[in-house]
Amino acid sequence: MGIVPVTALLFFACLLWSASQLLRLRKDGAKFALPFAICVMTLLALQYAPLQQIYLGQNFWRHRAERDAIVERVESGELTPNVDYNKSLIALPRRNANVSAGGDIVIEDVDEGVYVLFLTSRGFRHTFTGFLRVPPNGDPKKFFEFADKPPSQLVRYDREWWFVGN
Repeated sequence: MGIVPVTALLFFACLLWSASQLLRLRKDGAKFALPFAICVMTLLALQYAPLQQIYLGQNFWRHRAERDAIVERVESGELTPNVDYNKSLIALPRRNANVSAGGDIVIEDVDEGVYVLFLTSRGFRHTFTGFLRVPPNGDPKKFFEFADKPPSQLVRYDREWWFVGN
């Protein structure tokens, strides 16, 4: 929790230092404007670049094959719920734990097939985001986690894959 404030403080200290270098511009030349220009460009990139979409796209495609293999194992019955306090959770083996935040996946077995949720983040009060694999002809809004309220985020990534959040 303390990393973001410390990083922001260091960045703004660097920004102030680079702004002070602008005072040397007339005497020593334009090279002293470069640190300030880098800070401004960094702020603009943080504000306007779609960093989260870039990260999610990269995460989806990098782990796609491994997630498909896990879905096949769930559908074949090789992976079954194995968490005592929740019959919808599967704790993944250590070698696969990196494909879902916390190393767990959430499943729902319905008539059409199996919904499988790979988490990208877990929040407070049962909030989450993740990639949901829906069965053929399935509807991501029918996933049991959205029974009380519809998803706040719903973005299609592939034919049966959605990015969801509540």
